[in-house]
Amino acid sequence: MNRLAGVTSPYLLQHADNPVDWWPWGSAAFEEAKRRDVPVLLSVGYSACHWCHVMAHESFEDQETADRLNAHFVSVKVDREERPDVDAVYMEAVQAATGQGGWPMTVFLTPDGEPFYFGTYFPPEPRHGMPSFRQVLEGVRQAWTERRDEVAEVAGKIVRDLAGREIFYGDSLAPGEQELSQALLGLTREYDAQRGGFGGAPKFPPSMVIEFLLRHHARTGAEGALQMARDTCERMARGGIYDQLGGGFARYSVDRDWIVPHFEKMLYDNALLCRVYAHLWRATGSELARRVALETADFMVRELRTEQGGFASALDADSDDGTGRHVEGAYYAWTPGQLRDVLGEEDAELAARHFGVTEEGTFEHGSSVLQLPQQDGLFDAARIESIRDRLLRARAERPAPGRDDKVVAAWNGLAIAALAETGAYFDRPDLVDAALAAADLLVRLHLDDQARIARTSKDGQVGANAGVLEDYADVAEGFLALASVTGEGVWLEFAGFLLDHVLTRFVDAGSGALFDTAVDAERLIRRPQDPTDNAAPSGWTAAAAALLGYAAHTGSEPHRAAAERALGVVKALGPRVPRFIGWGLAAAEALLDGPREVAVVGAGPDDPGARELHRTALLATAPGAVVASGVAGGDEFPLLAGRPLVDGRPAAYVCRGFTCDAPTTDPQRLRDALGG
Repeated sequence: MNRLAGVTSPYLLQHADNPVDWWPWGSAAFEEAKRRDVPVLLSVGYSACHWCHVMAHESFEDQETADRLNAHFVSVKVDREERPDVDAVYMEAVQAATGQGGWPMTVFLTPDGEPFYFGTYFPPEPRHGMPSFRQVLEGVRQAWTERRDEVAEVAGKIVRDLAGREIFYGDSLAPGEQELSQALLGLTREYDAQRGGFGGAPKFPPSMVIEFLLRHHARTGAEGALQMARDTCERMARGGIYDQLGGGFARYSVDRDWIVPHFEKMLYDNALLCRVYAHLWRATGSELARRVALETADFMVRELRTEQGGFASALDADSDDGTGRHVEGAYYAWTPGQLRDVLGEEDAELAARHFGVTEEGTFEHGSSVLQLPQQDGLFDAARIESIRDRLLRARAERPAPGRDDKVVAAWNGLAIAALAETGAYFDRPDLVDAALAAADLLVRLHLDDQARIARTSKDGQVGANAGVLEDYADVAEGFLALASVTGEGVWLEFAGFLLDHVLTRFVDAGSGALFDTAVDAERLIRRPQDPTDNAAPSGWTAAAAALLGYAAHTGSEPHRAAAERALGVVKALGPRVPRFIGWGLAAAEALLDGPREVAVVGAGPDDPGARELHRTALLATAPGAVVASGVAGGDEFPLLAGRPLVDGRPAAYVCRGFTCDAPTTDPQRLRDALGG
């Protein structure tokens, strides 16, 4: 075993038996490179990455390749999900140098951590214009030993160029009606009206953009925004990107029609999409949205929940196809013959028509990914449900994809928000309980006595890596949602502790801009800072949204001011690249709407009238509305202060922009006041 034995990252543990003498990221590896006067190979990936596994099998498990690495390099393996800061800094260098990026990421560094040669996947033999990995190693070795001055010059220039790459923050003023209308227009231009979604292949689920579209419709009544959200959600739910048997979404579709996914299932995607479909149901009453939200929530609890109560990061794309080979999609795809083996001739024929399974196949080797194509005619619902159950049981007998069991704080925060709200909307207290258990794990294990958050844990053991901005922001978002759903003010308090760290350790005092790492974090060649949303909300936009929600709950002017300044970048980027700042646009919608503050008071925790008002408030579509519920005269939430019963009856108080409506005891009047 190499130095990766005993780490908490499942991805690194997958490489613990490699003949490569891997080091984890840390000062010891760079000190060793200095001592030996050799360059550092930095290899970055994650456990659900298909091509990471391919390169590992082809090169890192090969003894001859390992011998070359061990003789001429110090090899450092990084899990990008544990160290998003390391990944971000060097990915920026890769993209600047090559115009593209991805994983596995392969970077050669000086012993001072300065990058000088870049790539992603390298094959074991020259292929498709790419050099072999061994050729790359030999070229880098020769450059290091024979042209050291040239290497130093290249590395120095790259570091200087990175230091000079400034983000345009706007004017520190939040976007207004004009910028949000321009963002909507930009999305309309990129919208795929035939297939749903935005842009071409590969197609990623645009969860954060859909959240903006739903909020924009709620605030303005724009039907076009709702139509794009609704149609995109339906196309995805009917496509192969959605698991038609077990629920949950794959990472992305390789085609424009959502048919063939890249099969890994990520916690962040499913948390975000669960919440989006729940919000779509809230806005439209769509039965499809209700079903998908609940199935996705059930998938997360069933397949991603850990023994400690948190949620695992991902399921792999690959699994054993039954012959000992690990094949992408083997667990999920079906041939007509496999359907017949499980269902018999008659039901197999029906299943093939219902799920779009063809003789030629929609995937590889004559297999098909299950879909729900639009078809004329009706299917017997009970019979289809029986078919689904039998196929799901048969699939459970297949070798399952591997699971990355590490608990990432940020992604668990997203899951907490999704499960809490979905459980509340659909009267599923078990889902709220799952959210509470995950929140409890984060508080017990990830937070220290100063409320500093650790990025990861595994099997109840906290990781050594400090939380980054998205951890503080997304966990605060989850706690705020939990506070609104449960009426337990302690979650608002915990959110406040986390957001105080954001204000003191992540915000630039001069510009109001946000950094991805804390001021006291490990120093890299550049302090990472990226406001654009990618697979999940950026730390920047997530912090803006959470700060705004906390300010609405508490009346804290510093938190609201920080949120407004942070949203200045949305004013700059929203009209230009709306697809890549959807969460920021959604936060801006909440700001324009108030956000509204709702306090619900009752005579006690079992007061049925108060429960009805509380549910009415939670189901309101007003963007970013915060809800506090409790006993009249209670001190669980600041919003409950001075809010008595009305004529002895439970009541709801709605305020917006320093102005409050008269309290109401009527759920319908509350619904009208909140646009729900």
